[in-house]
Amino acid sequence: MSYDNKKGGLLGRLRGAGLGLVLLVFVAGILFWGGFNTAMEWTNREAFCISCHEMEENVYKEYRNTIHYSNRSGVRATCPDCHVPKDWTHKIIRKIQASKELWHHFLGTVDTPEKFDAKRLQLAENEWRRMKATDSRECRNCHNFEYFDYSIQGRRSTRMHQDGFAEGKTCIDCHKGIAHQLPAVEQDIGADKGGAAPDVFHPAEEKPAGTQN
Repeated sequence: MSYDNKKGGLLGRLRGAGLGLVLLVFVAGILFWGGFNTAMEWTNREAFCISCHEMEENVYKEYRNTIHYSNRSGVRATCPDCHVPKDWTHKIIRKIQASKELWHHFLGTVDTPEKFDAKRLQLAENEWRRMKATDSRECRNCHNFEYFDYSIQGRRSTRMHQDGFAEGKTCIDCHKGIAHQLPAVEQDIGADKGGAAPDVFHPAEEKPAGTQN
């Protein structure tokens, strides 16, 4: 066999091996991406959210008594609808943040109603802070301000919505406790009961520098 024939055969085998490797990587990439997204969607179900008993026995029971669970239109907002972003980038970030919640699950941080109630204010404030920072992004997946028909809203709702939007407020500023029980509120009546101060629920808006009251 001549040198040219040997060289051509070697190049052919290398070319074939390279094509096979590319095909193998392509198939492996599809399988990995499909498996990854399947796992993401599997953990994005209400059944997964309440598979931890602290969720099922506390917030889920409260949620079942709200309009987000059962209403005249039959439209239900489940746990991931309110707590997990729809777009991929923010969803991945939220999933990474949720790893801390798994850690506390194994530690048993809120594994009894008593422990949960002791942490209720802290947990609520964390979620209120997140929703405030995102302009109530998950609320607006269903409740788009631009689609409001004020002619069929109640007079009080119409006024408060329009005033709130004009002041730059977002859903969570007014709609705390819409799906879960609110922490206790300290009303300065009798002995200190360890509740949250009223301004925790309705904090004063910060005024821009240089403005007057």
